[in-house]
Amino acid sequence: MSDMSEAPMLGAPAEAVDLSGNGLHEAANHYRFLADIPVRLSVEVGSASLRLAEIMELAEGSVVELDRQANELLDINVNGTLVARGEVVTVDGRFGIRVAEVVTKNVGQARVERRV
Repeated sequence: MSDMSEAPMLGAPAEAVDLSGNGLHEAANHYRFLADIPVRLSVEVGSASLRLAEIMELAEGSVVELDRQANELLDINVNGTLVARGEVVTVDGRFGIRVAEVVTKNVGQARVERRV
């Protein structure tokens, strides 16, 4: 079963957790036992649709215009699920992301990827 919604439910249903306001912090405490599960956080700068011919013509120095304005917040994804938006910062010469807004009330919906 690849779809988590098809997985059989074991035991009693999980208790609903309020994720509004300070609820996000409370939810983190509620799910503390999951804290050691690795997840993949990625930041999407933008995207573009190109024809294959345009891709094949790309060379060093080529510029591809993306679909996002330079001043827009960037999407922060956890395992492919949008959970927040933020802005780029630098930390000791490396890129970082400052969270500006949490997008989803149900951060718990971020998929946990199975690695074989």
